[in-house]
Amino acid sequence: MVRLADRIAAANADAMDRLARAAPVWRGVREARTLIPALTGRTLLHAGPPIAPAALCGPMRGAILGAALLEGWADTSDEAARLLDSGAITLRCTHDHGAVGPMAGIISPTMPLCDVRDATTGTVACCPLNEGIGAVLRFGAYDPAVLERLRWIQSMLGPALDSALQTLGGLPLVPLMARALTMGDEMHQRNVAATALCIRALAPVLADSALPAATVAQVLRFLADNDQFFLNVAMAACKCIADGLRDIPHSTIVTAMSRNGVEFGLRVSGLGAAWFTAPAPVPDGLYFPGYGAPDANPDMGDSAIVETVGLGGMAMIAAPAVVGFVGLRSAQDALRTTTRMGEITVGPNPHFKIPALDFAGTPTGIDIRRVVELETEPVINTGIAHRRAGVGQIGAGIARAPLLAFQKALAAFAERYAT
Repeated sequence: MVRLADRIAAANADAMDRLARAAPVWRGVREARTLIPALTGRTLLHAGPPIAPAALCGPMRGAILGAALLEGWADTSDEAARLLDSGAITLRCTHDHGAVGPMAGIISPTMPLCDVRDATTGTVACCPLNEGIGAVLRFGAYDPAVLERLRWIQSMLGPALDSALQTLGGLPLVPLMARALTMGDEMHQRNVAATALCIRALAPVLADSALPAATVAQVLRFLADNDQFFLNVAMAACKCIADGLRDIPHSTIVTAMSRNGVEFGLRVSGLGAAWFTAPAPVPDGLYFPGYGAPDANPDMGDSAIVETVGLGGMAMIAAPAVVGFVGLRSAQDALRTTTRMGEITVGPNPHFKIPALDFAGTPTGIDIRRVVELETEPVINTGIAHRRAGVGQIGAGIARAPLLAFQKALAAFAERYAT
C-alpha cells in the first residue's frame, strides 16, 4: 500500500517538474473580451477571491466605477455607483478566467491585456498593461486624466506593443526574468532591470516599424518613465507557470495567493479551484510623508502570484535596493527572509538563481503542510493603498499570508486524501 506521504512527495515532484519545463512567452496584446469569453455585457473581473459589491473596499469600488466610465456604461460616477449597487454590473474573479491584475485588478471588456502563452503546454494567462504611477485605476482613481491615459493605452500603447511582439514572434519571459533577478530585481517591488531588458528587446523593432515617429516616441517615453512596467508582464508569466501546476491529485503546493482588499485567499494544486480565505492583513512597512497605518487598506491584488512561483518576497536577498523600501533594516534581514521561506517550500527554482547565494534557486513551491507545521507565513512584497478610492499608493512593505487560510486548506486536504 502506497503511503499518503509518498503520494504527496510524488505529486509535488510532478509539480516542480512541470515548473521546470514551463516556457511562458509574451505573444501579443489583445482586447480582454477576445481572451476572456466571460467578459460579456456589463461584466468585470477583479483581483482576489470572490467578493460581493456590498463588501468592496474603497480602492476596488473606485476602480470598478472607473471601469464603468471607461466602457461607457455610465456617464457619471454616481450613475456608475447605481449600476454597481443595483447588481447591473457582474463581478467575477480574475483567477477563475486565466487572468491576474495588480491591486484592484479590474479588467473590463475593452482593456488591452498581455497575452502570455506557455510554449510547451499552450496554457494562456493575461494581465492588463501597467498604467504607471500616481493616480491610476488600480488604486481606485477614475478622474478624467486617469481615463484619458487608459484610452491612450487602448488606442496607442497596446497596438504598438502588439505590433512589435508580432514582429519578434513573441518574447520569451523566463530568460529575461532570470537575468533581471541577477541584476537586482525580485519582480514584485523592483522591476527596474526587467523593464529595461524588455524595452531593449522592443525598442529596435518599434523604431523600425511603420508606426508614426511621434507614436514610437510616446510609447518609448512612457515605458522609460515607468520602472514598474514589467510587473504586469511578470504577473502574467507567473500565472501561466502556476496554472500549469493546478489539479495534481495529492499535491500540497500552493498555486495562487491573492487579496481583494478584504480577504486573502489561496488555492492548492490538489484541491483545484477551491478558495481558502482569511482576513487580508494590513502590510507592515514604510509610509510616504503624511500617511500612516490608520490610512492603509488591507492588502490587495493578484501580484502575490509572483511569490507563488519563487519571486518577490521569496527572492528578497536578490534585490538589495528593495530592503529599505519594504521596511527591512539590513541585507541580513533579507537573507533571513529568503532562508526562512526555503523552510516552507518544496525546493529551489530551476530558473531563478540568486547570485548572493552562490546561484542557488529561489525558494519555490509553498507547501501548506510546512506553513502550518512551522507556523511560518509566506512573505509577500507589496504596495500599500489608501483606504479611500483615488488617493493611491501611500507606502510599501511586507504582508504575511495569514496562517488561518493555510490551516483551512490543510484541513480540507486531509478530509479529501487522508481517508
